[in-house]
Amino acid sequence: MKVLVAVKRVVDYNVKVRVKSDGTGVDIANVKMSMNPFDEIAIEEAVRLKEKGIATEVIAVSCGVQQCQETLRTAMAIGADRAILVQTDAELQPLAVAKLLKALMDKEQPGLVILGKQAIDDDCNQTGQMLAALADLPQATFASKVEVVDGRAQVTREVDGGLETLSISLPAIITTDLRLNEPRYVTLPNIMKAKKKQLDTFKPEDLGVDVSPRLKTLKVSEPPKRSAGIKVPDVATLVDKLKNEAKVI
Repeated sequence: MKVLVAVKRVVDYNVKVRVKSDGTGVDIANVKMSMNPFDEIAIEEAVRLKEKGIATEVIAVSCGVQQCQETLRTAMAIGADRAILVQTDAELQPLAVAKLLKALMDKEQPGLVILGKQAIDDDCNQTGQMLAALADLPQATFASKVEVVDGRAQVTREVDGGLETLSISLPAIITTDLRLNEPRYVTLPNIMKAKKKQLDTFKPEDLGVDVSPRLKTLKVSEPPKRSAGIKVPDVATLVDKLKNEAKVI
């Protein structure tokens, strides 16, 4: 069984994000970029499935600029067998990425597709669900445990009320939550081996996909700074301020 894993290049989670002075977007010049943490969990889970003998091949996929090759090399250092980059300088929105992944699914015919539940840059949480709809396949989102037995995946997912366990037939789409696993430390020998692994590059046109943006970003701004709190002498004053100043009661 092939496992296809989508990974995204994002601003590193340790970096303080800065908005461009003209409000058109986030400044990524001279900023450290890394793999989206949820996608790192997805790669780790796919590699573990291979180590258990369930998966035969793990393919990492990324869509975006040429520098995404670095992210794919990291995925191969974790344990992916080969990688595919859909290279484009266009702004990629979730639906466009889902269409590109669907085209690659038709080409590779994987038994399972694993994605991070969301990217930490746009927080959209849409690509996995859109891909499942386009491919007309069962999906299990926010997975905190995955077991594949007899051609079915038992997925424990986190919901508002606690945990829910789904049994879905394969092929299927799974999106990962934080508690699914802890990604392994990438060793230097594996980083060196990853440089020799196969990395194929396609253009969106090669896959017959139009990636033109459907949404337009009007403005990007930082959240307003939090105002300082005040101390009140008693409960009566607190209630008065909540009622007359804050107007929350």
